[in-house]
Amino acid sequence: MAGVELRQLRYFVAVAEELNFGRAAQRLLIAGPSLSQQIKALERDLGVRLFDRDRRSVSLTPAGSALLPHTRALLERADDLQRRARRLSGSEPVRLGYVNWLPADLIARTSAVAQVHIDAWVAPSHSQAARVADGSLDLAVCWVRTEDLEQRNLRARLIGADRLHAVATGDDTGEVAAGDTVVLLDDDITSWSSWNVYAEQLAKDTGARALHISDGGVTGPAFFDHVRRSGRPVINSPKGQTTPLPPDLVQRPVVTPQVHWTWSLVWRRSEVRTSVLAVVDALCDGVGDLGIHGPDVWLPDGDPYRRR
Repeated sequence: MAGVELRQLRYFVAVAEELNFGRAAQRLLIAGPSLSQQIKALERDLGVRLFDRDRRSVSLTPAGSALLPHTRALLERADDLQRRARRLSGSEPVRLGYVNWLPADLIARTSAVAQVHIDAWVAPSHSQAARVADGSLDLAVCWVRTEDLEQRNLRARLIGADRLHAVATGDDTGEVAAGDTVVLLDDDITSWSSWNVYAEQLAKDTGARALHISDGGVTGPAFFDHVRRSGRPVINSPKGQTTPLPPDLVQRPVVTPQVHWTWSLVWRRSEVRTSVLAVVDALCDGVGDLGIHGPDVWLPDGDPYRRR
């Protein structure tokens, strides 16, 4: 046990929750081979096999299942010890999570009021909101609905917004009506729960054609393949807003209506720490409406900033 590190125990929990070394490595922001080596080292130091794995699947062994709750409890105690030490030293940072977007000047705007620690685990909106609710994070930049805030006992302020565009084949870069576009819905609801809710209502409200996919093609190269196969322009998700386009594809503005996605900064309703609330003010004061209240703007039902 002398060689066991907390880092390795966190790796064990991540693999146990994902039951997939590739996804766990992405979540932990480390290389897959390195994660596999660390798990093998942990198994060697503990003297038990934690996972049964082959080319197709990963599963917990009986020993792994038995040790998992104790490992989680140990890590929670270690995190609590670290938090207590930081409070005693007066330097406890404000923990902030995000999905894929943060203000470019975040540190400059917050450095005078608090030390902000940006969490390395980049996760979907619903996951980040849940982590704020359970205390794993103090703040998160994510997409939420009013019902999410009520259910999780959270507060939110507008921090950013994206006007979504469409991607198309050909050389026409002119405006396209939302009703003449395609919007993708991914079968992977773990990763794309928030986007699917948004996309389903977009299709319902505007007449855009909803296309169900199962290849992770909401972003990345698979998205561009869907565009090439589609007979219509395809709405780009917030995660793909800044991705460079291949030379055979073009970007087209979406109109009637303009389609907007909002980013909220969320925190717990019970939050009383001045450092956390000061970061909220530093990041959200003066943001304005970011163009989301124009006459031809679409926001989904339940968006906290949609005018009734």
